[in-house]
Amino acid sequence: METVLAILSGVLTSAALWLMLSGNLLRFLFGLLLLSNAVNLAIFAAGRLTTGAPPLLEPGGTLPAHEMANSLPQALLLTAIVIGFGLFAFALALTIRAYRSFGHLEIDRMRRAEPEGDGE
Repeated sequence: METVLAILSGVLTSAALWLMLSGNLLRFLFGLLLLSNAVNLAIFAAGRLTTGAPPLLEPGGTLPAHEMANSLPQALLLTAIVIGFGLFAFALALTIRAYRSFGHLEIDRMRRAEPEGDGE
């Protein structure tokens, strides 16, 4: 199962990089979302998948006789999902604002629209 998740994480990462290099701000945003999901999958796969084993200790704090799941990657993933959603919402708001200001989402045209500075 870890092999399948590793391959899926690689496919998501390559699709994310392709989207992020496309030159469109909305595609870049979706690529960023895919990249965060790929990293989440990689962290989840690195935490050893244990089917049917909860990440809980027995009463009294002793380790169970059977193998238990690692709870640290699960806790990190919950935090990463919340942070990723917040980042996506903020970046989407900036993208909408950029579209209203420029009328397009092409990154190269936005760069040309910036005023020439004196280098300061």
